[in-house]
Amino acid sequence: MSETVKYLLSEDRIPKAWYNLAADLPVPLPPPLHPGTGQVIGPDDLAPIFPKAVIEQEVSTERWIDIPEPVRDVYRLWRPAPLIRARALEKALDTPAKLYFKYEGVSPAGSHKPNTAVPQAFYNKQEGITRLSTETGAGQWGSSLAFAGSLFGIEVEVYMVKVSYQQKPYRRALMETYGATCIASPSNLTQAGRDILAKDPNSNGSLGIAISEAVEVAASRSDTNYALGSVLNHVCLHQTIIGEEAILQMEMAGDQPDIVIACTGGGSNFAGLAFPYIREKIKGSKVRIIGVEPASCPTLTRGRYAYDYGDTGRLTPMVKMHTLGSTFMPPGSHSGGLRYHGMAPMVSHVKELGLMEARAYHQTECFAAAARFARAEGIVPAPESSHAIKGAIDEALRCKVEGRAETILFNLSGHGHFDMQAYTDHFSGKLIDPTFNQSALDIALSELPNVG
Repeated sequence: MSETVKYLLSEDRIPKAWYNLAADLPVPLPPPLHPGTGQVIGPDDLAPIFPKAVIEQEVSTERWIDIPEPVRDVYRLWRPAPLIRARALEKALDTPAKLYFKYEGVSPAGSHKPNTAVPQAFYNKQEGITRLSTETGAGQWGSSLAFAGSLFGIEVEVYMVKVSYQQKPYRRALMETYGATCIASPSNLTQAGRDILAKDPNSNGSLGIAISEAVEVAASRSDTNYALGSVLNHVCLHQTIIGEEAILQMEMAGDQPDIVIACTGGGSNFAGLAFPYIREKIKGSKVRIIGVEPASCPTLTRGRYAYDYGDTGRLTPMVKMHTLGSTFMPPGSHSGGLRYHGMAPMVSHVKELGLMEARAYHQTECFAAAARFARAEGIVPAPESSHAIKGAIDEALRCKVEGRAETILFNLSGHGHFDMQAYTDHFSGKLIDPTFNQSALDIALSELPNVG
């Protein structure tokens, strides 16, 4: 058993409840504010675009939220996801560290995103909603919601960030295979999109813009709700099934992580793995928690902790988060799922409380780490996940220098099978590190809402 590679749980051990970190935070999360009045929002303010069950989860401080049986039945298609000991990578790095990764690429859509897409589609179906609108960056969330919509008979309309729409045609094809409609954002179909195109006809788009378009569509139709793939509390909640499984699997391995690592864009896969371990850290565990983000969109390492809008069109509630400013346009990169101007309020709050660390890497060094991982472990990672791999490799090499046999657990949030053009560009030397525009950041931060 000392050479075990995969730690697998049986289907009857799929967690029966999601974990809500809000119950254990030593300081409560600052409340969201209405975009028009600046007042604390209530459930009624969210009712036009979200189902009741999702709204209740968004504001809940209950520690455990039961997973509905129909959702657990769908989860059985790929959950429990494997925990894998990266023995070949350990050997390649010649490190005394032990490396484990939770592999979420086994889902039908190839990433962690169905963990929240399925319950969101289920709760909307319960309320008689027949259409869902959403945004997507790299396409992982859009394809996941398309998959979930196909299971529950819900029409799905996806606004995909234009630069990713052009870079990742197979993600579009996957959404269409599941029956969804995929639209390049900004588009001429919404006022938010038309406003952006009037200012910049060649706009590459951003998640903030795509969110504005999707929210506008949902708010204008009674048969349509909005679904979000990251950032909000209920999304982070649904993803904690990752960390709850990992805790059980690390016990099977007879080990406990000294370091937990995940990439951070909006915060969902980080929250999924890390929040259950942050619970243990609050209780006194010495585990280090590290979030890794792109240097081209460094919300945690260079953003300001302040109230801001979740979208460029300023249609969404204001939340307190680490932000680059809702008008900030991140440069185009192949980690489209991490190109968001803000960080999940709960992840941002955790950072402010000193319960996690953050670091930023350039995309070329992340792709180099991804290739190193693939050549050892055989799995081609999503560009987003490569940031976590780079962080894990750096920690393993530190352990080598220091002669420390620490245990490192990271989240491999998805595979890169639809991202091979990015790898082709990397190997041909065409992939560059986008320049971060400090003056654009300064302007965007100067436009933050004035909240007393």
